[in-house]
Amino acid sequence: MVKWLITVVVVLVVFSFVAPRLGRYAPGRLPGDLQIPVRGRIYYIPIASTLALSLLVWLIGKII
Repeated sequence: MVKWLITVVVVLVVFSFVAPRLGRYAPGRLPGDLQIPVRGRIYYIPIASTLALSLLVWLIGKII
């Protein structure tokens, strides 16, 4: 359980740094994604995107 928690946190941190460079594909498009401005920088926390991607990967795993 701890491995999964660490993995999710690491992915969210990496995704928050990569997101501004992705342009229109950046998180913040789904209603559950958060954008938090701190000292002039916007931090993205893609909660809904993470859940949607997890569901998609789970469904693909079930089909295969």
